[in-house]
Order: sequence, then C-alpha cells, then structure tokens
Amino acid sequence: MKILFVHQNFPGQFKHLAPALQRAGHDVCAMAIGGAGLQQVPMVRYAVARGSTRDIHPLAADFETKLIRGDACAAAALRMKREGYTPDVIVANPGWGENLYLKDVWPESKLLALLEFFYAVRGLDVNFDAEFANNDIGNAARVRTKNANLLLTLDSMNWGVSLTHFQHGTLPRAYRDHISVIFDGIDTKSVCPDSTTIVTADGKTLRAGDEVLTFVNRNLEPYRGYHQFMRALPRILRERPNAEVLIVGGDEVSYGAKAPEGQTWKQIFMDEVKAELDPARVHFLGRIPYAAYLNVLQVSRCHVYLTYPFVLGWSCIEAMSAGCLVVGSATAPVIEVISHGQTGLLVDFFDPSALADVVSDALAKPQHYLHLRTAARTTAVARYDLEGQCLPQQMQLIEHLAAGTL
Repeated sequence: MKILFVHQNFPGQFKHLAPALQRAGHDVCAMAIGGAGLQQVPMVRYAVARGSTRDIHPLAADFETKLIRGDACAAAALRMKREGYTPDVIVANPGWGENLYLKDVWPESKLLALLEFFYAVRGLDVNFDAEFANNDIGNAARVRTKNANLLLTLDSMNWGVSLTHFQHGTLPRAYRDHISVIFDGIDTKSVCPDSTTIVTADGKTLRAGDEVLTFVNRNLEPYRGYHQFMRALPRILRERPNAEVLIVGGDEVSYGAKAPEGQTWKQIFMDEVKAELDPARVHFLGRIPYAAYLNVLQVSRCHVYLTYPFVLGWSCIEAMSAGCLVVGSATAPVIEVISHGQTGLLVDFFDPSALADVVSDALAKPQHYLHLRTAARTTAVARYDLEGQCLPQQMQLIEHLAAGTL
C-alpha cells in the first residue's frame, strides 16, 4: 500500500506512525514545506509561489494563506502524478491548508484528515475567560471564518481522526460518524516514574521525593492557566515553606491573544505577585530539552495542569504517565482524562484560592495521594500508550480505510 503523509512541518504528529507503517512493509513518503523530516521516509518538498495579498480584507487573510499553501501542494502533487505516483491513502494535517486540493489531483485516493479542533463563537475557548473576553462582532466573525479551511476538509475527506472525545465533540454533528477518536500516543516506557531522578535549578539540587511543585506548558499564557497558577502561588509558598517550584515554558504565545505591546504574559503575571513570592524558590526554566522536561515531571510531588476548553496538551497525559499527582482544571478536555479523586484532582479554573488549598494539601501529604499517582500511571498506560494502544489503532484505521471497510 502506498501512503502519503502531508504536513507543513513533517513529521509533526506523524513521527511514530510513518515509520511504523514503513516497517510493516508499506510504501511511505511525505510532502512538506518545512520540518526536519525522517531519515527513512522520502520527502517531496515544495514552496509557495507567492505571498499574501496586500490590503486584503482582514477576515480573508488567514484563509488566503491556506489557499496559497494548498495551491502549492497541489502543484507538487500534480508533478508526482505525472511521474507515475498515486497513493492509496493520504494522511494529512489540514491545519495549514496543504490538503485542500489533493482529492482533485488523486480522486481515487482515500484522504484521512487529522482533525484537531473546530472553533466556536461561544461555548468553548473563545470568551471562556471573562478577564480576556472580546465580544466585538469582528472577533466573532474572525473565529467563525477560521473554520472555512476545515469545513472544506470535512467535505472532501474520506475519514477523519480526532485525538480526544472532547475534540471530536467540537466538530459539526454531520461529520462525526466518519471521524474516529484515537490519541497520538505516549511512550509510557520512557515517560515513567524514576526515583533516582535529579534536577538542578538555580544552584539547587532537587530529587524525586522532595517537595517540588511543577507547572509546564509550551508557552506561559492565559489559555493554559498560567495567570491562575501564579495567583495561587504566594499562598502555596507561605503554607509550604520548604516547597520549590519548577516552571517550564517560553515567553511567546501559542494560543489566544498576544500580550500588550512590549510585554509578555509571563512577566505580566509574575509582576502581579512578585512582591509576595520568595524568588529563591520559584525557578523559571524556560524551554528545555525533552529529556530535561521528563526529569522535571519525575521529581514532581504535585503537578498543575490548567487549560481553557481547548486542545489537550500532551504534557497532561505525560505527567500522568510519569506518575505525577496532577491537579487539573475542571474543564472538559481535562475531565476526559482525569477522574477527580481517582486518577488526580480537579479544581475550578477560575479559583486560585481553591487551587492553593488543593496543591498545599498535596504537597503536605504525599503518602495520602500515592494511590492517585499509581492510578494515573495505570490509566496512561492502559488508554494512551503509543505501542500498546494508539499506534495499532492508527494503523488499523488506515488499513480499513484503504480496504474500504469503514
């Protein structure tokens, strides 16, 4: 079977699936603008032929960039077709528009789309947090228009895959019966508890078992509850005078609005509480290598994961796999993976006082919550393990799609 992966920055989410299919004997190749690629997977690179139109209507700007990428990808696909290549299955991340016209190049090929999120003007992430709400009609129009690319994908795909049931539930009802729910997968053999782990921060040596509070995100921003975490921190540190805090994340913005000009969300909320903090115990590690990030999880006595109703971050399930006691926000994506009092603890996203109460108790009584850490690890292995669960399901889905048995 010939399988073509399409991702602007290949391999992206396909770094495990593409090689696994190749090892299974399939003919695998990829198309991309950028990305490091995979040594064993042949890749066709292409470039956009033009930039965005100057002074285009603001609501059309995002969609136009996707059309430009889709056009460039289709042109490269036509060259491949003329050279005799036709895939049986195209596996695409449609987030940047690359796949828009591939079914017109290869009508008989089956298109499997990775569907991460369908935006809504109300009820999900937009205006979830009143502190940053924007009820302007122009913002609503912008949000609604962001779905144009994905709607075209939903119309042209043969099947879709969504990572969680929450994300699946954001998609239009008319398409849900043709979308499977399969998580990306966590390498739970590598992401595991390790009682020998040591982390150094600002000259301090922290070991597994020490009173360490952790908070991790790609970037420190409101979408992932950084502001609520920082507001809870002064009281946590007062009540737990021996606690050390490790904060991992960059200064940029992954989701939502940018910080005011010349500022970062990280600094804004640090400044809000810094007079109440002991700076010697709060360690901002920035962005760190993956192995170092795993070490942070392995020394954690309590790990906080907060998010708007949005795409669940891998770090939540990786923290569970590492055997962390996760204190998460009682928002839909987190509730799906953490059961309160069984595999972790849940708090109101908007209640820093409640967060401080729960975290302080967790830091004070590690033995009392040991069973939650064990259950979290068990759940991660049973439901989200890469080799044992997710990868076989992904491969089976592609085989069924190619055979026409879905």
